[in-house]
Amino acid sequence: MTAPVQTPGTTPLGPRAPFWRNERAARFVAGNQMVVYALIGLFLLSVTRFVADTGDLTSSGTSGAMLRLAVPIGLAALGGIYAERAGVVNIGLEGMMILGTWFGAWGAWQFGPWWGIAIGLAGGAIGGLIHAVSTVTFGVDHIISGVAINILGAGLARYLSVITYTPETGGGATQSPTITEQVPSVSLPVLSGGEIFGWQSPDLFGWFEDKGWFLVSDVGGILKGFTADLSWFTIIALLLFPFTAWLLWRTRFGLRLRSCGENPYAAESLGVNVYRMKYAGVVISGAMAGLGGAFLSLVAASLYREGQTGGRGFIGLAAMIFGNWMPFGAMAGAGLFGFADALQLRSDEAIQALLLFVALLAAVFALRAGFGRRMIPAAALAVTSVGFLAWFVLSEEVPRQFVSFTPHVTTLLVLGFASQKLRMPAADGQPYRKGESR
Repeated sequence: MTAPVQTPGTTPLGPRAPFWRNERAARFVAGNQMVVYALIGLFLLSVTRFVADTGDLTSSGTSGAMLRLAVPIGLAALGGIYAERAGVVNIGLEGMMILGTWFGAWGAWQFGPWWGIAIGLAGGAIGGLIHAVSTVTFGVDHIISGVAINILGAGLARYLSVITYTPETGGGATQSPTITEQVPSVSLPVLSGGEIFGWQSPDLFGWFEDKGWFLVSDVGGILKGFTADLSWFTIIALLLFPFTAWLLWRTRFGLRLRSCGENPYAAESLGVNVYRMKYAGVVISGAMAGLGGAFLSLVAASLYREGQTGGRGFIGLAAMIFGNWMPFGAMAGAGLFGFADALQLRSDEAIQALLLFVALLAAVFALRAGFGRRMIPAAALAVTSVGFLAWFVLSEEVPRQFVSFTPHVTTLLVLGFASQKLRMPAADGQPYRKGESR
């Protein structure tokens, strides 16, 4: 019996599958989507920086600003995850963030920055408790309650400012006195030039960034921005994302909380106190939003100012949906919004280069849709890629308003092209009464 002849492009069992249809590669990509997308985005940013000859896209200044701008949005998104995984829609995140900004600044002014963080968290948690009482106990429509919280948060902050910040304090009806004591910052030794017992260590990431090499310098610039002059408040906020993933998917508490958002009557039949779990989810949601507000008044501005949140609570909800109600997905969505905001603080050349980046990104997703035989999305993305490429080549200046609107457009595209992969908790926003059945 003769052995089968193996020709190029085949295996002993038949034709070799193309790399994009390889089962092992598909499993790897499916299990590490966030990592794969991050690497693709980094590579495209490097190509854009090299072609457009602008270093601001991946500089340490841009990545550091992105981190500071993304943290409050990410904390609001985390708050939305806790509430909606428990089955309660929370569009009152904006009002809870406002309470966090006011109480955080007041606490830091009175007792110091660490007390400001704790009191800001408590202020947001109080807003969450009010939302829980109205929706869980009294059955008020979740949207109506959330809108009321947003109005109440802004009005209460203004009232408290009027009675607390007299002219003698240096504040007023619209802002608090300046907070003189700040949360300490740290830079990693050797990697980002941090100090070791008073000795100024080398700055490895900065050295790579200054070389201007393709991809390597981009990685160095981004990593330096993420590790240099980093507030301890920022570090705590970043650690909350893996902590939330562990808490919700690896603990008994998380299983019970998520069961209340998927099927509260089934959870009730298994002995879960659904009311208690919903209260816990919404109060924690308010606490996360309050932390985001405290970050704005303690790290981003060093004082409370009326209108300081700027709609970040609503943007946090968009980041939560973008991330498919998952902590690391919400972190990626917050990073996208933060990156767009950070570019507005940089040069006009960086904003112009963003057009090329969007064109390349749309081309990659068009190829992905084409390989998946989804021809209509592939054609739409290809047209989008060509349009942005033409805009980049033919234009000399891009309005800055386009950059601020880019994350919103991206979210709409995700909802439009990937809505079948986004799944909110099954019982999210639905009324629940103990002992009743649907």
